[in-house]
Amino acid sequence: MSRQEDSSATVGVLTAGEAFDPADRAAVYRAIATRRDVRGEFLPDPICEDALSRILAAAHQAPSVGLSQPWDFILVRDRKTRARVAEIFAEANEEAAGRFPAERQAQYRSLKLQGILSAPLNICVTSDPTRGGPVVLGATHMADTDLFSTVCAIQNLWLAARAEGIGVGWVSILHENRVKAVLGIPAHLRLVGYLCVGHVRGFHDRPELEKRGWRERDDLAMHVHNERWTATGAGIR
Repeated sequence: MSRQEDSSATVGVLTAGEAFDPADRAAVYRAIATRRDVRGEFLPDPICEDALSRILAAAHQAPSVGLSQPWDFILVRDRKTRARVAEIFAEANEEAAGRFPAERQAQYRSLKLQGILSAPLNICVTSDPTRGGPVVLGATHMADTDLFSTVCAIQNLWLAARAEGIGVGWVSILHENRVKAVLGIPAHLRLVGYLCVGHVRGFHDRPELEKRGWRERDDLAMHVHNERWTATGAGIR
């Protein structure tokens, strides 16, 4: 038997590849369509450990380039620690407000962009570019594949949380190195996502920033190109 044949034999039998039944398929698309970036709707109730384990397991099942699995999840429950992160957010948020045109700064400051203290759990998601060794299959020509993989893990976590009736809010207005110092994160790791997680009063029927007039969701056709890039999308043919 050749090496190629031997390698194929060790893969084993493939699982069935048919489409999900209608109810299961609808549930997947419902989780995607109703996922929201939660900010002000958190309840103080703790998340049960079984649900949290399922959510983290879903995140860990994300695809990763070269099966590098570069992610780690730091669970932050201590209120004093979260308060320190909230202070870092407050400073960064004020800096961010000043970067917008004067006519938008008041609107920006009126937005609630985090639930660090109101959510009972924060999850800091990091990415390790060295995981998998000095040369990672699939990462030889695109250096940021560890970040791409970690974002996939966050999306898995987010959708699983929605299926569990648990809200997630992604806080990106932070000074990365200051948060890393608070949480003792090694220098070579990247802070990819700081998530606020908890049960909620409810989910908005559409993105909150859209409801508050910050931006509207584009038509899909604007973002679909056929064969090559065009100045405006052509839609799906």
